[in-house]
Amino acid sequence: MSSLKYMNIVNDIKSQVIKGDLKPGDKIKSENELSDEYGLSRQTVRHSISVLEEEGFVRKVKGSGTYITDNAITDRTNRKTIAVITTYVDAYIFPQMIQYMERVISDAGYNVQICFTNNRISRERTILEGIIEKDEVAGIIAEATKSHLPNPNIKYYEKLKKMQIPILFLNSFYENVNIPHVTINDVQAGKIATEYVIDKGHTKIGGIFKLDDGQGAKRYYGFLESMNEAGLKITGNDILWFDTVDLENDENIENLYNRIRARLSTRTALVFYNDETALKLSELFIKNGIKIPEDISFIGIDDSISSADPKIKLTTVRFPIRNVAEKAAKNMIEMINNPKYNGTYEFDLELIERDSVKNMN
Repeated sequence: MSSLKYMNIVNDIKSQVIKGDLKPGDKIKSENELSDEYGLSRQTVRHSISVLEEEGFVRKVKGSGTYITDNAITDRTNRKTIAVITTYVDAYIFPQMIQYMERVISDAGYNVQICFTNNRISRERTILEGIIEKDEVAGIIAEATKSHLPNPNIKYYEKLKKMQIPILFLNSFYENVNIPHVTINDVQAGKIATEYVIDKGHTKIGGIFKLDDGQGAKRYYGFLESMNEAGLKITGNDILWFDTVDLENDENIENLYNRIRARLSTRTALVFYNDETALKLSELFIKNGIKIPEDISFIGIDDSISSADPKIKLTTVRFPIRNVAEKAAKNMIEMINNPKYNGTYEFDLELIERDSVKNMN
């Protein structure tokens, strides 16, 4: 059964309730009438009504019909708070993103409730449980936590959907949840970065990607595509995976550096998951007498503020921070006002060339 077909009826009735065209106690059209109006089978119409009944929008009265429930109108258009959940709040690109989102949200007359998970599933669960318990927000913009791994918190997002709270994922999202997202094209990001070092004549290229976030997997796919298209062979020794814990303190970062040197020491260029990883590790390379790009080339992704660090002017793929943040905020506001609006959007990317990649040609 096409989800799009049955959701047309679900979203239309929800929209009529929110706009006031249908009020508590009003009878909706019969299954036959809806079937004729939408050109759908009775089975599909019946499924639509079941979904609305499960979410508390309608109730069936045997022998009479289907009616809008008294609690169908939780008027979220009158709520003035949007929850913004990010993995971090005071580091890397996140302060800028939050600032841009807050500006758009505030201009639209909403307050911002900022929460951060530290990329911890337990913290994400606590935040979602609090939002469900209070049931006060008009919508949620959320960055998925460890989005490449199975997550027990998906049930909370499903619960929020049943509570009629619009949700929009930011930066990363869970593949098996039908929730819109605003992201960059992460596969393209990995591809652009890898193509650039190949064009500079590098053939011995290593990739360093984040294991527990969906962005890491997608950027890795882009790396693979570029290497395959260039006819460059890839083995397991060309890739090194790390996770959130590997960047948490100096000792862990040094351990990651040692792993890189042990596995990728013969590579002339390294493609990094993001700028943060590249810059933290560059300090150890330089400290150990390895020059960038004379001895080894670095390329990152995201074009964070720190990517122009004077110690290493990092070539990178630009993450359009302002555009992504503002688009997410605008799409969320549109989703609050129009339940049928699809908030999904992916941004294309561009390379920012600096001085961290040696020309081998």
